[in-house]
Amino acid sequence: MLDTNIISNPPVRTRIAPSPTGDPHVGTAYIALFNRCFAHQHGGQFILRIEDTDKKRSTERSEKDILDSLRWLGLQWDEGPGCEGEFGPYRQSERSHIYKSHINQLLAKDCAFPCFCTAGRLNSLRKEQMEQKQQTGYDGKCLSFTKEEAESKISAGESYVIRIKIPAEGECEFEDKLRGPVNISWSQVDMQVLVKSDGLPTYHFANVVDDHLMKISHVIRGEEWINSTPKHLLLYSYFDWEVPEFYHMPLLRNPDKSKLSKRKNPTSIGYYQAMGYLPQALVNYLGMMGWSMPSGEEKFSQQEMIENFNIARVSLGGPIFDIEKLDWLNGKYIREDLDDDAFRKLFSEWAFNDEKVRQIVPLIKQRVERFSDVAKIGSFFVSGELDLNVVDFANKNLDTDAELKILQYSLWELEALKQWDREAIESCLLKLCALMELKIRDFLVPLFVSISGNVVSTSVIESIFILKLDITRARIRKGIEVLGGISKKRAKLMEKEYRAFS
Repeated sequence: MLDTNIISNPPVRTRIAPSPTGDPHVGTAYIALFNRCFAHQHGGQFILRIEDTDKKRSTERSEKDILDSLRWLGLQWDEGPGCEGEFGPYRQSERSHIYKSHINQLLAKDCAFPCFCTAGRLNSLRKEQMEQKQQTGYDGKCLSFTKEEAESKISAGESYVIRIKIPAEGECEFEDKLRGPVNISWSQVDMQVLVKSDGLPTYHFANVVDDHLMKISHVIRGEEWINSTPKHLLLYSYFDWEVPEFYHMPLLRNPDKSKLSKRKNPTSIGYYQAMGYLPQALVNYLGMMGWSMPSGEEKFSQQEMIENFNIARVSLGGPIFDIEKLDWLNGKYIREDLDDDAFRKLFSEWAFNDEKVRQIVPLIKQRVERFSDVAKIGSFFVSGELDLNVVDFANKNLDTDAELKILQYSLWELEALKQWDREAIESCLLKLCALMELKIRDFLVPLFVSISGNVVSTSVIESIFILKLDITRARIRKGIEVLGGISKKRAKLMEKEYRAFS
């Protein structure tokens, strides 16, 4: 069902541009799916670009996880890392020379300016604006410097960023192809930093430059970017470039209508893979987020979605990511699409692949007296959510608050690891134990229970390593929930305490 309102000359080119700074998010897969369906329906190309200019947070592990997760879901890109095309390179970190030449063009046109304000001044400005209940944002202090004064400061070695100039009055008007006309006052648009003090571009600048140079024709992204669109359109105007069409998709929501977040729902693609979901079922479910087949059929393949896709039929109501509905759909795929041999093969690969079994055997063998003991000792390695009881956490040396701190602090430590290996896991947990001034035996109890469901089990550090972060995170959160949970207010206090000694 081709949308005849879409012009396919020039070719349709869409993209996603994830940042490799954390776990691959189901929201990334959701946006990737709609971009891929839209492009392929019109005979176009779907591009993957890596936004890795955040040196402190970007990691090779995160990039690999993103690429592996998208491949697992069958969301293969036509151009991008590992699938080079004529518009590469496809990592921002490899395009610095391109951004430098383009920022120089903006400076020459007097469309951007160097800003020498310190972090201290900006923090004070923000605090003052908040106290006076004003809109927060840069006040334009450095706009007053002449070109000669700015060059003198740069020559003297003063640190600076480069900001975009924003019109002093009026509104930005643009057409969102899903929402219609959008008007945003320029007074609500900040003088965005385009290039950071380290010389690297911010997302907003690199995004526009790359979209233009890679000939992106349609920008399909989450609705959280609507308020940033004026900045992007201004850059297109300053460069005198043709503007792509914009479609802002509704955000995925938790059952309580809040934005989908890992605090309330597992958001990592890796979690669903580790839990034994079928990739085609997860993709099918993401396709139902704000869109439906013309026939109303709930079970459909990605190819069927492409053939029947019409982006105009996207519903703007916040789609609810409901785990129970996903479970129902995944079960439907298992029962209807897998014969006994296929089920046996996929289950064996998921639960008993060689890599996993080789890691588990040394841990459980020393506790086994007969093979029938294996299920009892090692079942938690091939389980999803464990049945935990608050009495399992009973520890005469620790109260509930202390156990909650152990679990939450441990989770923060594990999530911060850039390298997932046994040594790193052991090091961060032992360090945390020492900082909390606890005996290792007491410290490990809530972790043992959360990870394995028992007070005594195989090495909890080895178990965490084998289970990996996605399942470990889910089980620690379940332990926190069983212990009574942590309120937002309490979480803020705990984070402050954690930062003080970590």
